[in-house]
Amino acid sequence: MVVAIAGYYGYKNAGDEAMLHSLVREAKARGHQPIVLTASPEETARELEVEAVHRYDLLELTKAIARADLFLLGGGGLFQDRTSYRSLLYYLALIRLARFFKKPRVVCGVSLGPLSPRGERAVRRYLKGATLVVRDRTSLAYARSLGLRAELGGDPALLLEPPEIPREPGLVLFIPRYGVRLHAMISVAHKLAKEGRDVFALALQPGKDDKVLELFKGVPQEATGDPKRALYLIRSAEYVISARLHGMVLAAAAGTPFAGVDYDPKVRGFARDAGAHLLPERPSAEAILRVLVERPEPNWNAILEMKRRVRATLDRVLPAPTPANGV
Repeated sequence: MVVAIAGYYGYKNAGDEAMLHSLVREAKARGHQPIVLTASPEETARELEVEAVHRYDLLELTKAIARADLFLLGGGGLFQDRTSYRSLLYYLALIRLARFFKKPRVVCGVSLGPLSPRGERAVRRYLKGATLVVRDRTSLAYARSLGLRAELGGDPALLLEPPEIPREPGLVLFIPRYGVRLHAMISVAHKLAKEGRDVFALALQPGKDDKVLELFKGVPQEATGDPKRALYLIRSAEYVISARLHGMVLAAAAGTPFAGVDYDPKVRGFARDAGAHLLPERPSAEAILRVLVERPEPNWNAILEMKRRVRATLDRVLPAPTPANGV
């Protein structure tokens, strides 16, 4: 089966690339052929050994969807219009195109909202008839309030397998994000570094997070859009404090204890479902230091259940081909 996969791919965002890596791996493992719609088709094709077309090349993406046996959109925060109504319309247009070609449409591992009233009307209209699998209970309730049939799954990146490496004793890893006020996180990182403690600042979207990372000057740091590298660094830490959703998701995949910063409903939804500690959007230095002393852990059983739901969803929407003649 040929599967056309679309999302916010090709922008060197380690979180979105982590979801893509997982979806491609799971599709291949089940005997399917992925075609990825991405902003960096050559890089995506080389990295994942798949066919890839540019997400804004109308002719090529139309041909890809027309060839596909299934259109798979997700995951991520694709269905919100707080940052861009145009972006929301792009993803809805892809669903409409897949519907025009009478392709099964699966929206998988997404969160829903925040949406304006016109955004809600558009989502309600174009997601009807599609298989909708959301990644948190908040999105599930929102979908149902819009009259959409939806089911609970999880974030595809949870299925990534961490490397077998030892943790570095005492290492605290901070993950900042542009647009989030992180003065306290920065001051705590500098304080710990001056005390000789092991700290590290990791940016998950080079380009967008660079200016934020500059504020951690003097603290060991790295920016990477490579989910494998991000997972390696997160796995090596003893504790993670993340102002990015996928810092939390990758920590959950790596089995590294973590706490998040509440900057978006999707973060709130994941933290609630994972039983993870959530700092306010503008945490005080005292609150961050308290977390680092107490080291609250998520509910690992809840995270295992999330992973089980993701696998079950992919088993259903990407079934392995049935051998011909029972062979």
